[in-house]
Amino acid sequence: MTKLIAVVEDEPDIAELISIHLKKALFEVKIFLSGNKFYAFLPQKKPDFIILDLLLPDIDGLEICKDLKNRQETKEIPIIMLTAKGEEIDKILGLELGADDYMTKPFSPRELVARVKAVLRRSEQAQKSVEIKAGDDISIDKAKHEVRLKGEKIDLTTTEFKILELLASKKGWVFSREKILDYLWGREKAVLDRTVDVHIRHLRKKLGKQGELIKNIRGVGYKLDT
Repeated sequence: MTKLIAVVEDEPDIAELISIHLKKALFEVKIFLSGNKFYAFLPQKKPDFIILDLLLPDIDGLEICKDLKNRQETKEIPIIMLTAKGEEIDKILGLELGADDYMTKPFSPRELVARVKAVLRRSEQAQKSVEIKAGDDISIDKAKHEVRLKGEKIDLTTTEFKILELLASKKGWVFSREKILDYLWGREKAVLDRTVDVHIRHLRKKLGKQGELIKNIRGVGYKLDT
């Protein structure tokens, strides 16, 4: 089934350029020139993916991202943020709010399509039903894409889930930031190493006391303590 991608972008020329390239990649596209127009459409049909501009005329894109990730019915929708803001703090804030990736203008439409495909691959990858233990109180269900802490389900973004899954797959092994980025985005990655640190910090917070099992090996990377 064709995936529906919502492009929330207030510049019509840019929105149309994105739409053309996504349609060439066989995606269905719906353009929204404001946050309010997007919200008006949302109850009618939930998109499979969102490309979200931060500088919208009515609602701040970061607020939209935060709102969507806090809603039960929309929190699993992957989001790529697209904006003229290029400061590192903006990127980190966007990722902390749950965005799956971040691109700055000017951008390559072909690279944007590649990143959309990469995010979809890792969020939809069919995996056999295997439960992985990450410490005594953390269990990872790969089939259901769920993580439970002391039996209670905790909400993780796709990226946070993949990082925890990787670390838990070989407990005690140290994974460099580069290796983690390769696992998340493969050859299509074009993000800062700091991205990993942001997701790790967010993951640790959600795991509470158990987050201390994720160790930072200075100058090397991260591992899950045994």
